[in-house]
Amino acid sequence: MAKNNIFLIGFMGTGKTTVSRRLGALLRYRELDMDQELERREGMKISEMFEKKGEAYFRALETALLEELRQASECLVSCGGGAALREENVERMKESGAVVLLTASPETVLERVRGGGDRPLLNGNMNLSYIADLMERRAPFYRAAADITVTTDGRDPGEIAEEIRERLGLEPAKSGEK
Repeated sequence: MAKNNIFLIGFMGTGKTTVSRRLGALLRYRELDMDQELERREGMKISEMFEKKGEAYFRALETALLEELRQASECLVSCGGGAALREENVERMKESGAVVLLTASPETVLERVRGGGDRPLLNGNMNLSYIADLMERRAPFYRAAADITVTTDGRDPGEIAEEIRERLGLEPAKSGEK
């Protein structure tokens, strides 16, 4: 079983997808955005899955996908904001790679997600106090899952990707590799 995958976790709007693109290019790892992959497989947006099949159904899909990824190698996974809240998901991530927590302030998160449509947990709650409260409730789960933590407030995604690469002790891919 491979153990060289990288899982980016954290609250929505902390930069997981954006940083994943930069880190993927730096390391030449295959990138996978869990939310996009589940939308592709189910043929519907996450908000529709929540509405039609419920959050528990969606969370079970996340767990099944992480189970599949245990067989993957050199895969960079941008996890949905709730993926690290389930202990079984964290176990699957840790068995096959490093878990990197991206953090940002509630103000930064609000700025980044405002105007973005598909955020089922923020429907009707696109405000600072709700985001701060939800972030605070999730923080212990994120911290417990993380091998390393990197803040993204006011930082360039390339700089963040380079910090992750260095802290995980990985070499950048050479030109022409993979």
